[in-house]
Amino acid sequence: MPMDRSRYPKDWKALALAVKEECGWVCRSCGKQCIRPSDDTSKLGVSEKAQRTLTVHHSDFKPENNKPENLIPLCAPCHLRAHSPRKGNIPVGQLTLNLEF
Repeated sequence: MPMDRSRYPKDWKALALAVKEECGWVCRSCGKQCIRPSDDTSKLGVSEKAQRTLTVHHSDFKPENNKPENLIPLCAPCHLRAHSPRKGNIPVGQLTLNLEF
């Protein structure tokens, strides 16, 4: 999920951190406790660290809209699932296959 940083405000890191702090570093979708910056992760593997990384999702998929009600704390797997129907650069309906015979 590449980020076009030009669409985010200059204070995005601070905004995202505030959202994560407010929710106690818990994914709103699955309830997973995610890694806090102060947590010791030395015994976690790369995969587990990735699974327990908290991100901030824009519910309307618009990074310019940083109203609190639009920002949702999601673990990395839940964030990927939120974007999965939107993967790729082909708009929905652009490619169709007519199976009428």
